[in-house]
Amino acid sequence: MNIKPIKTEADYEAALARVMELMDAKTDTPEGDELDILGTLVEAYESKNFAIDKPNPVEVIRFRMEQYGLKDKDLIPYLGRSGRVSEVLSYRRKLTLTMIRKLHAGLNIPIESLVQDYPLKNAS
Repeated sequence: MNIKPIKTEADYEAALARVMELMDAKTDTPEGDELDILGTLVEAYESKNFAIDKPNPVEVIRFRMEQYGLKDKDLIPYLGRSGRVSEVLSYRRKLTLTMIRKLHAGLNIPIESLVQDYPLKNAS
């Protein structure tokens, strides 16, 4: 077993290739231990180099709308009048605490997804 840190893309590719070779290794064997260690190293490298950003609140709302087959007008009970819905969905107005609470309670959107900060678009 010759394991070293994954520092470059070439190291990463080599580690992935070795992981593929070891995929059928039995637990509690030298090969199984190597697979376990390489898996941890690959996971650490991927989380550092291929991190996926969390969606912003508007993306989360749009995703829920798609899931539930909702139209913009269906958000009026949660965001207010239709102009307000349009402002929020077009990144011209941020969600208020009241809106966040209503979206969470009514559409079961996790609070942590709604309180993320996000940039507004400049008024044209």
